[in-house]
Amino acid sequence: MSEKQPSDKHITVLLQEAVDALVTDPAGVYVDGTFGRGGHSRLVLQSLSAEGRLIGIDKDPVAIAAGQQLHGEDPRFDIEHGSFAELQAFMAQRDLEGKLDGLLVDLGVSSPQLDVAERGFSFLNDGPLDMRMDTTRGQSAADWVNGADEEEMVRVFKSYGEERFAKRIANAIVKRRVDRPFERTLDLAKVVAEANPAWEKGKNPATRVFQAIRIEINNELGDLESLLDQALEVLKPGGRLVVISFHSLEDRIVKRFIRRQERGLDVPAGLPIMESELNKRMKSKGKAVRAQDDEVSANVRSRSAIMRVAEKIQ
Repeated sequence: MSEKQPSDKHITVLLQEAVDALVTDPAGVYVDGTFGRGGHSRLVLQSLSAEGRLIGIDKDPVAIAAGQQLHGEDPRFDIEHGSFAELQAFMAQRDLEGKLDGLLVDLGVSSPQLDVAERGFSFLNDGPLDMRMDTTRGQSAADWVNGADEEEMVRVFKSYGEERFAKRIANAIVKRRVDRPFERTLDLAKVVAEANPAWEKGKNPATRVFQAIRIEINNELGDLESLLDQALEVLKPGGRLVVISFHSLEDRIVKRFIRRQERGLDVPAGLPIMESELNKRMKSKGKAVRAQDDEVSANVRSRSAIMRVAEKIQ
């Protein structure tokens, strides 16, 4: 998710494209599972009639405050504090299971989170080593970095950061923390950079490790897989799922999920079975969408964005 440059200007990625794909019925009920600062939500509300409803979800307390303000401006909107992995529970409380017309999620860390050093996401600006999207609960990045064993670090750096030098970096972190625990972002970034023997051109050597730690402590991929499964239960037939991803790990999960639902049951080749028995539950709507050149020029963080859209069949 990328909504803000280091200035005060908010830039929501694939804004019009996402809302056009999402809203099929102006009087329908929709969920923005990653409210952020409300970029997508505000345009969704502009696309809805007086009967339409929109529910936002976000982990970030600052986003919740922004959502509560929007609720005060527009009673068609409401917001829930929590993970989009709690989607089905939130919808059950509102008697909306199987009744949603659309679900939008804009994944990853938001620019306002990246740009505020105190949140601890940035390896460019010094701040406390936190990285929690929900600062009211859970383990901080410092807790994890100072407590995880070397083998666990290697797994996380390889799996979530696709870091070639995971073992060297994990070993350097473990050795350093014996003398002094990690508390600050730039301290960790420095140790990671020194342990990385081959810096990629144009990329900070701490990029992959910081991404991996953030994904681990926020359970980003686990939450995404949970959300996708729940989407099948909360959307009504014809309801749309719109997902914007920012790295290959997320996009791979989304793409495979949609393909699996399009294909239906995995049956042995040659087994006589009717098409209606395959339990196909979704169909893809168009090809994956990327940000156009003018959007990338205005917001470099949109360069890696990719949007996939699917519609529930049954």
